[in-house]
Amino acid sequence: MSDQLPYVLVLFYSRTGQTAELASQIGRGVARVTGMEARLRAVPPVSPDTEASLPAVPDSGAPYASKSDLANCAGLAIGSPTRFGNMAAPLKHFLDTTGDLWLSGTLEGKPAGAFTSTGSLHGGQETTLMTMMMPLLHHGMVVCGLPYSEKSLGETDTGGTPYGPTHWAGTGEQQPLSTHEKALCQAFGERLARLALKLAD
Repeated sequence: MSDQLPYVLVLFYSRTGQTAELASQIGRGVARVTGMEARLRAVPPVSPDTEASLPAVPDSGAPYASKSDLANCAGLAIGSPTRFGNMAAPLKHFLDTTGDLWLSGTLEGKPAGAFTSTGSLHGGQETTLMTMMMPLLHHGMVVCGLPYSEKSLGETDTGGTPYGPTHWAGTGEQQPLSTHEKALCQAFGERLARLALKLAD
């Protein structure tokens, strides 16, 4: 029997660091819950190369995810910058490799949700979140969003949706996460962690 605490996997792709910062804030929220840990894991970029061209371990940032990280999580938060209203190819590529977990039902009944960052305020935040939820539903996961009892959801003038945390990064100089965006990320992480503990029972 392992002494390791159950964990919420915060799985993401980040190109300029904004989505990585969202992931970090979600991890802080998970850490508020006794008996649950956050495990931050990134996915590597993809390219048209047919040969593996990246080292197995990134030079900086979160370690690359393995399918074992996903299979053994108690809950899951997936994040990506938006690409034409959808998740970026690296995250989709990773999820496309999880057919064996789908066949075995490994992720069924576990809570999961999504987060994203966009350059413009109306740049596809909600569609990106919704399309990221599709694989979660196919895996039989219990989709988690943010309730309006979170005050920041009604007060934000930057990112934040009931479908999950978001960030408005801007199209010029990258804007840091706002106070409301951070609060919503942390609330989301805490909610996922509490759901994971309840559903594990």
